[in-house]
Amino acid sequence: MSTMSEFEVLAVSPKDPDAAERFAKSLRETGFAVIKDHDIDMSEIQAMYDSWSGYFAGDGKLSDATQAGDPAGYFGYKSENAKGRAQKDLKEFYHVYQERHVPPECDAVTRKFHASLIGLGETLLGWLDQVSPPEVTGKLSMPFTKMVEGSQDHLLRVLHYPPLPDDVEPGEVRAAAHGDINLITLLVTGSEPGLQAQDVNGAWHDIPCGTGYINVNAGDMLEQASRKYYPSTVHRVINPPKQKNQSRYSLPLFMHPRPEVQLAHQTAGEFLQQRLKEIGQAG
Repeated sequence: MSTMSEFEVLAVSPKDPDAAERFAKSLRETGFAVIKDHDIDMSEIQAMYDSWSGYFAGDGKLSDATQAGDPAGYFGYKSENAKGRAQKDLKEFYHVYQERHVPPECDAVTRKFHASLIGLGETLLGWLDQVSPPEVTGKLSMPFTKMVEGSQDHLLRVLHYPPLPDDVEPGEVRAAAHGDINLITLLVTGSEPGLQAQDVNGAWHDIPCGTGYINVNAGDMLEQASRKYYPSTVHRVINPPKQKNQSRYSLPLFMHPRPEVQLAHQTAGEFLQQRLKEIGQAG
């Protein structure tokens, strides 16, 4: 795994003739890649932040709270912990799936945004199918694009990290260090800095809060299915300095296979349920 300075150089445009090779190389060496020149307009991203900031500021979100075992809907403040951490993350969030309820005031812009990210995610997985070496593709139960074909589990997580209260306990952070559960995660520019990624030597690096890029990281399912060829990226969201203690919003899309898809020694559904228990989202 390389350093973040090398990771930053490998910004890939779908227009590049060697886009697939450069994308796979970046995922392989850093667990991260950057996509530029994509078709998702910044005005669309800003519209997402505008509509969802209003939603989180209101009381109507409480009526959208998830029920036990239901992955869709609103999750309240301090409802999730990272794997292996007892302390809850300092965040609230809403889970959007393709055919599930979205708050009416956010529905139109969110459906369009969700579909656009899924389309890009399918393209990126197609690149991995094209250029991954035989020692990877030969061990897959099916190509990556086939794993997600018809999946209704692509999760758009709309995250709100509120300003920190005065009584934050030692060790409490906006999002503790973790790897994502899924195949790949697509993350548009956050509204504020704070995202960091860990390199192979354990050092942490700031992920730039730049305009127009989409960060892509490998998840645990991709690592398992590829037999660790594509490493899952450990990342976190640190607390802001006091002078910048304000809300932060983030819009990651988690690309998930269908539940019955075989990864390595278990199905995607089995792996997902195992991890949801570890992070406090399943009984």
